Amino acid sequence: MANLRDIRNRISSVNNTQQITRAMKMVAAAKLRKAQNRMTSMRPYATKLKEVVSRLGSSSDAKNPLLRKPDEIDRVLLLVVGSDKGLCGGFNNNLFKVVERTIANDYSEHHKNGTLDLITIGRKATVYFKKREYNIVDKYPGFFDNLEYDLTAEIMEHVIKKYTSEYYDKVLISFNEFKTVIAQNRRVLQVLPVDPASLKKDENEDESLKTSDYLYEPDSSSILDEILPVYVIMQLWRAVLESNASEQGARMAAMDNATENAKELEEELTLKYNQARQSAITTEISEIVSGAQALEES
Repeated sequence: MANLRDIRNRISSVNNTQQITRAMKMVAAAKLRKAQNRMTSMRPYATKLKEVVSRLGSSSDAKNPLLRKPDEIDRVLLLVVGSDKGLCGGFNNNLFKVVERTIANDYSEHHKNGTLDLITIGRKATVYFKKREYNIVDKYPGFFDNLEYDLTAEIMEHVIKKYTSEYYDKVLISFNEFKTVIAQNRRVLQVLPVDPASLKKDENEDESLKTSDYLYEPDSSSILDEILPVYVIMQLWRAVLESNASEQGARMAAMDNATENAKELEEELTLKYNQARQSAITTEISEIVSGAQALEES
């Protein structure tokens, strides 16, 4: 009977877990809708801003410091956008593996020489890279507890100052780009220096854009000086919004899988419980029959 009690306790525990994972899935779904709305409302602005920067940078002879292409890459900064909470499957680990692979392939010498710096956004990224003794110059645990543009702008303004003072020669951002609710693209993108030529390659081929002619007031260089910092800040803002939506989608999928697994485990335990109970009943009946026969024989 002790075995039956243990199985019954396990069934109760699994059932409670199933209720928790189901509730977490519903919370993640609600947060996902909000995150998707913020992300989709930002995308048209980011796309148009990218187009303007591409056109201005390609047509202007401006010597903006954010367009500076150093002869040698002496110091690199990598911003890693993770999450603050877990229970979202391989959301963080898959991105961190891509980051480490990128570092190993392209920036191994910088890492060995101590000229590779990291800024970690989210508790998981901070803990992961701190344990592996990467040079973290700034960290933002709890960033997604109150996701605001102002803090994002503050981070990138500090990075821009470091780049324009020629402390850094290259700045990259790594994040999970939202693809679908159950899938993300792991991205490592160069933010600085801004390369108008590569931006132009990324643009969608639109005949109307090719034939359009623009007049700039006061001039293209002045507009570029104003718009480039905004564009760089928008790259991080886009990354954190994409990452936030991806995180909620990953958590929703993970909790859905956990709920299904708990349901299957509960069914297996119920079957074992019924089998054990049937076996106990059969044993008791056999003992009663055997006792009755012994009494008759005596």
